[in-house]
Amino acid sequence: MATALDQTKAVDSGPSVASEHARADVLLAVAGVTLRFGGVTALTDVTFDIRKGEIRAIIGPNGAGKSSMLNVINGFYHPQDGQVTWKGVTRSQMRPHEAAATGIARTFQNIALFKGMTTLDNIMTGRILKMKAGFLEQMLYWGRAQREELEHRAEVEKIIDFLEIQAVRNTPVGKLPYGLQKRVELARALAAEPELLLLDEPMAGMNLEEKEDMCRFVLDVNQEFGTTVALIEHDMGVVMDISDRVVVLDYGKKLADGTPDEVRNNPAVIDAYLGVSHDDETPRSEE
Repeated sequence: MATALDQTKAVDSGPSVASEHARADVLLAVAGVTLRFGGVTALTDVTFDIRKGEIRAIIGPNGAGKSSMLNVINGFYHPQDGQVTWKGVTRSQMRPHEAAATGIARTFQNIALFKGMTTLDNIMTGRILKMKAGFLEQMLYWGRAQREELEHRAEVEKIIDFLEIQAVRNTPVGKLPYGLQKRVELARALAAEPELLLLDEPMAGMNLEEKEDMCRFVLDVNQEFGTTVALIEHDMGVVMDISDRVVVLDYGKKLADGTPDEVRNNPAVIDAYLGVSHDDETPRSEE
């Protein structure tokens, strides 16, 4: 995938050492974020950035703090230390609906759709923050409310076509196979027209064909819509194929940050995933 970001090859150690050019491209920056739940520390002094127009992967073993980081970015969790800068504005706290209103949308590790509603109606819920008609107008379905719904429905139909789910547009999502439900959830997030799309394990539980389809759609969203994507994914083949840059978390700490090739060849990353150490080069005697 060719982007201007492909020219950046050096491993990042945080926004403080980024070049002036890179700083101009930063859409979101996480600086020194620490998140605790009672006596448990989920994230410790994590710093990285997400640049405009890139696909940014967040990876790590189970329990590394990846979903917690997405929850910090979209305002569901509020860190005890550190800050998040979104489009040049630094914030200590932001609610999820405020994040959504300013251009951040996300999908979830566990599907969070309205199972009794149709595909079309589920995707329409992604347009709610863009609707201006008042409650009474919507209840009476008259005037501005009627015009708005027609306009938003037209946008939703474009997304349905884009994600190739026309055949299930009127099917309750609870009756859809898992892979299609994941695609509907992506469609609902896209309906909000986000600048930053957060994907929490979008390929989890999918077979090979479904993964290939989802990879294609993520790339198309990034390239055709110009949407910046940050994703959590356990399939390293997927991560290495579609990502511009990768940040690795382990036990809530940043372990590595760089291009897919840099991360793939980083001994610390290999240790974290394989459970081996390169520190002791002396062969262990067999007992």
